[in-house]
Amino acid sequence: METKEDISCAIVVVAAGRGERAGSPGEGPKQYRRIGGRPVICHTLDRFATWAVETGQKPIFVVVIHPDDEALFENARASLTAAHDMIVVHGGETRQRSVLAGLKALTARQPSHVMIQDAARPFVDHDMLVRCQEALAAGHAAVLPAVAVADTLKRADSNSHVTETVSRAGLFGAQTPQCFRFDAILSAHEGAALSGRSDFTDDASIAEWAGIPVTLVEGSPDNFKLTTQRDIAMADQILSQTALPDVRTGNGYDVHQLVEGDGVTLCGVFIPHDQKLLGHSDADVALHALTDALLATCGAGDIGDHFPPSDPQWKGAASHIFLEHAAAIVRERGGVIMNADVSLIAEAPKVGPHRNQMRANLAEMLGISLDRCSVKATTNEKIGFVGRREGIAAIATATVVFRG
Repeated sequence: METKEDISCAIVVVAAGRGERAGSPGEGPKQYRRIGGRPVICHTLDRFATWAVETGQKPIFVVVIHPDDEALFENARASLTAAHDMIVVHGGETRQRSVLAGLKALTARQPSHVMIQDAARPFVDHDMLVRCQEALAAGHAAVLPAVAVADTLKRADSNSHVTETVSRAGLFGAQTPQCFRFDAILSAHEGAALSGRSDFTDDASIAEWAGIPVTLVEGSPDNFKLTTQRDIAMADQILSQTALPDVRTGNGYDVHQLVEGDGVTLCGVFIPHDQKLLGHSDADVALHALTDALLATCGAGDIGDHFPPSDPQWKGAASHIFLEHAAAIVRERGGVIMNADVSLIAEAPKVGPHRNQMRANLAEMLGISLDRCSVKATTNEKIGFVGRREGIAAIATATVVFRG
């Protein structure tokens, strides 16, 4: 008998389906619909990733997607909250072919076991995964989480007339992840493909066909598959009621040297002055700091990554370009900008007379209301480089709520 520590378990997430019953084609495949503010597939992947962290494992993920969904998946991937060692492959015309593609992608890694999961089951729970893992460690080659059928079952004829009541004894509803010894299920899938059969509805049925004993473990009634539009709406309601809001705060700091000149630009406002700020762009230290703050809320690097000072195209550029670019990145990743706060540290010029225009500029650049924009200024009490009027510094804070 193996222990849980002896098992190297890969995760194959099947996400190549079209989901015709989940709504109109214009709404996209169900695995990319948003529930609780994030795509369905992100919830599914993160459930496994957090389970792996809890149990001290480092599984490799194989995500099988439709060839037409590469952009959808990459956009969804940005909403993952946990780290994943991931391979992405294209699926086939049927679920059976898609799973085989996912398994073949693992041959170089040779895990001892594999869990095969439907992307549209976002409520898989950690306790059930532990039960599956323990059953694999006990030596079972195939493990199927299942829930006993509770409803009375009827058989009907082609005219929808009931012909008999079917006994529920020994009947179970199969769920995923369906878990297997890797070499056994890969061989079974390859055998099924060679046989020409393509009517298997799940991986456990392929294991049964190949003569692999399948052992049941207790599933979870909450681990339902999202099939219809109503399922997606219900899942969204569940997650919206239970999920903590994803509120993130980013900080930015920037400083630019003052040299002899005729004025400075701060928050997009040109203020006449006997000095100017030195920089590759217009050196708007306030907007640079705020750009970094926004990028920080989604781990998108800093202003130098997006607008290198070595690039001649940004020489003398207006810094609102940088801030608006950062705001667009935040929105593309599901963020809603809630607040922007800038503190300027300078001995001169005076910021107070220009503060309202600065706030109005921030509101326009970020597409938020004026009351969500704050600009403050202070001197450095003649201490340090700021006190000696050698430079101006800015500290910025941005608050963003992410909804996927």
